[in-house]
Amino acid sequence: MKIVFMGTPDFARGALEALIGAGHEITAVVTQPDKAKGRSGQPVYSPVKECALERGIPVFQPKRIKAAEAVEELRKLEADIFVVAAFGQILSQEILDMPRLGCLNIHASLLPSYRGASPIQHVILNGEKKTGITVMQMNAGLDTGDILYQKELELSERETFETLHDRLMVLGGEAIVEALPLLEAGELVPVPQEDGKSCYAPLISKEMGRIDFARSATGIDRQIRAMTPWPSAYTSYKGKQLKIWEAQAAEDMRETGKGLKELPGVVTEVTRDSLTVACGEGLLVVKSLQLEGKKRMSVHDFLLGMKILPGERLG
Repeated sequence: MKIVFMGTPDFARGALEALIGAGHEITAVVTQPDKAKGRSGQPVYSPVKECALERGIPVFQPKRIKAAEAVEELRKLEADIFVVAAFGQILSQEILDMPRLGCLNIHASLLPSYRGASPIQHVILNGEKKTGITVMQMNAGLDTGDILYQKELELSERETFETLHDRLMVLGGEAIVEALPLLEAGELVPVPQEDGKSCYAPLISKEMGRIDFARSATGIDRQIRAMTPWPSAYTSYKGKQLKIWEAQAAEDMRETGKGLKELPGVVTEVTRDSLTVACGEGLLVVKSLQLEGKKRMSVHDFLLGMKILPGERLG
């Protein structure tokens, strides 16, 4: 089977490497244009482009995949199927109709749940117990195509975006490698999505990292794990931004602070290795943080250079 692969970030690279490892012929890779990064402004290749160049696979980087000239370039590529994973541009119906087996998308959720750009973060934010990979037949809608193949996994108790991303990246590679021979053999039965059971995972914004201590400690715990490493979960202390990298809702809900009124954001207890902060519901135990202009560090190391006392307030 001749495949044109479309993808950009590490999540997509995992699927591309799995397809190559399974012996599939990748005739070309389509990825986003190089982006300038850092002070030097030098262009940086996407992880998918890096993988393609390492393997000697031709790379196509259109600014607009729907542009007439880009469409014509795609027509020249030999492909039985287009496989798409986190490409970053929407394909037109004209492109979807090009290969004889259509276009398959590797999506990081169990559709129809969590359609959209950030399913990994949202399953953590919402406290889901399981998620997975969906291989779907693409149509003109946003993650609305027929479901062809799914693989599930359970979230660990302390799952973060980074850990779940990496697990789903591997699972996505496994899923597409297992699905393609079944598709070619005509053994996959398309299952239409039930729109009534769908939910949407919109693009993550920086504002979504701002901590509101009036929320529950459990919700803030999930927020911190979902927003790491970007945009990070943050509050403020003495006029400076304070990022919280690691924290956990307290299991022991006894009163702390020896009579302090537990207003949301008030530090109720300071120990050698942690800060306890009152929330709208429950207590949040902070273990790792970063003050603006400083590096990330444990609470223990932070307290060696700066004192935070019970009764002070974050935010």
